[in-house]
Amino acid sequence: MSPPSSASKHLAYNNTTLIQSPYGDHWRNLRRISTLEIFSNYRLNKFLGIRKDEIKHLLRSLSCNSCHGFAKVELQSMLSEMTFNSIMRMVAGKWYYRYGEDVKDEREARQFMRIIKESTGFGGASNPAEFVPLLRWMDYGGLEKKLKSLSKRINEFLQALIDEQRRKEEGNTMIDHMLSLQKSQPDYYTDQIIKGLILVSAINSASSLIEKTRKSRFCLILAS
Repeated sequence: MSPPSSASKHLAYNNTTLIQSPYGDHWRNLRRISTLEIFSNYRLNKFLGIRKDEIKHLLRSLSCNSCHGFAKVELQSMLSEMTFNSIMRMVAGKWYYRYGEDVKDEREARQFMRIIKESTGFGGASNPAEFVPLLRWMDYGGLEKKLKSLSKRINEFLQALIDEQRRKEEGNTMIDHMLSLQKSQPDYYTDQIIKGLILVSAINSASSLIEKTRKSRFCLILAS
């Protein structure tokens, strides 16, 4: 687990997600769920078609960019969009971006991207208030206020995804699978547990790729 911090308190449901939870029965159960249920080879293989489909759309987009000759392509945004689509299709059965098409659910797509980017920023932030209690009490730099605001938006966004899948009643997404577990063990698989698992399986994965593409600043010269 990572050391507890203000960020993990507000963004990881008070340190109860797999990454932030202290070692114990709860952590072992989350690890078991992730290994045997959410990230099992069987379940990941069921989503292989989604990953292949998103790569196909990315290659088609690159091909269209180069159809009239040499073209300079900035890959960061394209890789980010491919990642968002792959993650959201696996988690909630929806996609936001397609080359040459309007963004689906534009407001929701922007909200998701903003949440991811802000979470990434806080993930690498060094907060002096973690080491000086007086600064925490003073809310040094307004970080505590920002974290509370982001936490509220993350919680509302994830809850909306869960409620949407719950209304559909059937499907083959990660949320659908977790809701089926909730029906069998409602006392443990609360919506908060499900939201914590979504954070680990989706938002952290997307954040990692965004950070890598941001650092590399890919550019590609394509020829027809």
